[in-house]
Amino acid sequence: MIISMTGFGKGEASSNGVSASVEVRTVNSRYLEIFSNLPKKLYQRDFELRELVKKHVSRGKINIGINLEYSADSSPTLVKANLQLAKAYYDELQEVKKHLKLKDSVRLEDVLRFSDIFKNTESSDNDEKEWSVIAQALTTALKRMNDMRTKEGGELARDMRSRVKSLESTLASVEKMASERVPQERQKLREKVAKLFESDEIDEQRLELEIVLLADKLDVAEECVRLKSHIKFFFEALDSKEQTGRTINFLLQEMHREINTIGSKANDAKIAQLVVGMKEELERIREQVQNIE
Repeated sequence: MIISMTGFGKGEASSNGVSASVEVRTVNSRYLEIFSNLPKKLYQRDFELRELVKKHVSRGKINIGINLEYSADSSPTLVKANLQLAKAYYDELQEVKKHLKLKDSVRLEDVLRFSDIFKNTESSDNDEKEWSVIAQALTTALKRMNDMRTKEGGELARDMRSRVKSLESTLASVEKMASERVPQERQKLREKVAKLFESDEIDEQRLELEIVLLADKLDVAEECVRLKSHIKFFFEALDSKEQTGRTINFLLQEMHREINTIGSKANDAKIAQLVVGMKEELERIREQVQNIE
C-alpha cells in the first residue's frame, strides 16, 4: 500500500473535566522522528506516546501538538504551601536578625527564598486521567492523519504507475531498435573490411570473430530482460498491502543501472535519445518516491 509521508490530523477527547486537543503533522524523513510538547508533568509518558505513534506510522518526521484544558471544578491544585515550615523559617530569620542586631524587618520575600516551603501536590491519579484523555485524542488524530496520507498515497501510486508504463513502452521501442542494429552493423563491418582487403583474401574466420564480438557489445537483451523484471516487481510493490517505500526506492536504483548500461552499449543516437527520456521519467518517479512511507 502506498502511503504518503505528508499528512495532518486532529483529535479531541474529554473525560472527568479534562479535555485534550491533539494535532499531528508529518513530513518526509528517512527515519521515524517524533517530536511532541508533552506537558512536563507527563514526561514519564513519553515512551508510551512513542509506542502509540509507532503503531500508526513507520517513517517520517512527526510533530505532535498537545493542549490540555480543565473545567472550573476540576482544575487541579498543583502547589500547596507548608505553612508550618514557612513559620519556622520566619522565626529563625527573626533570631538571626536579633543576633546580628539588624534593624531591617523580616519580609515575605525573605521567607519565599526558601522554595521547599511549597510542595507539588500532583498525584498519579491525575497523571493517569490526563494521559488517558491525551492518548484517546492522539489515537483519533493519528487515524485521521493516516486517512489523509492514504488518499494522497493513492494519487502518488496512480502517477507512478502511469510513468512506469510510459517507461515500459519506451523500453519496447529500444529493444526493437537494438535488435535491428546487429545485422545492420554486421553488414557495415563486412563492407568496411571488403574495402580494406579489395585485393587480398578475407579471413572469414577472423571476420566472424569480429562480428561476434561486435554483436556482444551491441546486444542489450540481457539488460532489457532485467529492466522488465524490475518493472514487474515495481507494479507488484504498488499493489502490495505492505508499506513498500524502501522496496520501490531500491527497484528504482536497479532500473537506473540497467538503463545506463543500455545507453552505453547501444552506441546509437536514436536509442541514446530514448534512454535520456527514460532517465528523465525515472527521476520524476524517484522524486515521488521520496514522499511515500
